[in-house]
Parts: sequence; C-alpha cells; structure tokens
Amino acid sequence: MRAALIIALAMLAIAPVACGNDDKKPADGSTAAEKTQTEARSSGACQDVDQPKPRPDGGQKKPSLKLDPAKTYEVVMKTSCGSFTIRLDVKTSPATTASFYSLAKKGFFDNTVFHRIVPGFVIQGGDPTGTGTGGPGYSTVDRPPANTVYTTGVVAMAKTGEEPPGTAGSQFYVVTGEDAQLPAEYAILGKVSKGIEVTQQIGELGDPASGGSGTPTQPVVIEKATARAL
Repeated sequence: MRAALIIALAMLAIAPVACGNDDKKPADGSTAAEKTQTEARSSGACQDVDQPKPRPDGGQKKPSLKLDPAKTYEVVMKTSCGSFTIRLDVKTSPATTASFYSLAKKGFFDNTVFHRIVPGFVIQGGDPTGTGTGGPGYSTVDRPPANTVYTTGVVAMAKTGEEPPGTAGSQFYVVTGEDAQLPAEYAILGKVSKGIEVTQQIGELGDPASGGSGTPTQPVVIEKATARAL
C-alpha cells in the first residue's frame, strides 16, 4: 500500500447550507436550489455536498508540455465553498507547474476533494482516490530554493517522507496558517492570487481532534479546475 502524502507538521497552531428541492424558477431563470447555492457562496458559507465517488489511481501520461516563463498562468479552483485562483510559479518550478496545468486541462482535479484539512496549517487535495495515497501515476522534481518559506496563500506539492525534495505528483496544499514553518522540501506550485478568504473558510472545516491527519468535518469538493494563460 502506498504511503499517504503528508506534509510534516512543524508548528501547528491549533456551517453548511442545505440546498432546497424547489424546482420552480423565479424571474431570473434559476431554480430555488441554484439561488440558494449562489447566496451561500456569496455569504462565505460552504455548500452541503455529497462525497464524490473515488476514481482510480494513476493512469496519466507524463506531459511534454512546457510553459513559457514570460507568460502568466493560472488555475481557478471552483469548490463547494467558492472559487480561488492559483497563480503558477513557472520560473521556480517549470516541471511542476507544467504538469499541474496539464492535469487541470484534462479535468483530473474535477470532482475530487480536500481530503486533509488541518486548521491553522494547510488544506490538501489533488488525490483522485480521496485517500491521501493517490496521484497521476508519474512524478516531477523541482527542488525549491533553500530560502523558501511556506506562508499564508503559498501553494506547494505534497510528497512522502522517502521521496527526494521537490518531488510532486498531483497532490497539492494551500498554506492557511501564518507560517507553516516547513523545511524547503516541497515543490512550489504558486500562490493564491484571488479568493484567499475561500481557502481560509475551507481551512476551518478540519476536525481539531484528528490532529495532523486533518479529517474534514464535511466534504469540500473541487467541482472544476480551469487552467488559463493570461
């Protein structure tokens, strides 16, 4: 059995809205359920959604795509708690960002969950199996600079303790604490450029009693990941 991709917990600092079933459409053409979901997102609340079915591990071919470091690339994560945008750090991590961008284009992250939520630390997703052990079936390596710090909004890649620094598959994490105080071993994907409040909202949905395992108190689903070049 593959080991779960866990980020070392260094200095850990330690309400759903139900959708209605009324299908009558108001003047704007949306159903009551759709309107409730929109209002929930605008108010900062997370939708009460079902856990998606797990998908098979692996099966992806390592992409040959290369991103232009002179351009700006983003991946927008539409979640059951709202949307946030990751601006990719192509210069620091060319292989990691190209892989993540390609996977997003293929819909790899769609209908997956944040399987690990540790309040005051990180939210972690990108595993098609939802177990913390899955990935695309290949890995890339972009060793981060020695002076790398993992502060609020930084997005990096998870790896097992046995893998070399900078190894990445598809599992990523967003730092929600002020400073995760992690060693410079995790490939930098980029930084949240929009919707940081959404990541903070997700970060509150971890069971404090579960410690570093970060058991979510409710499913948080990545409904759609959209990759784009600006």
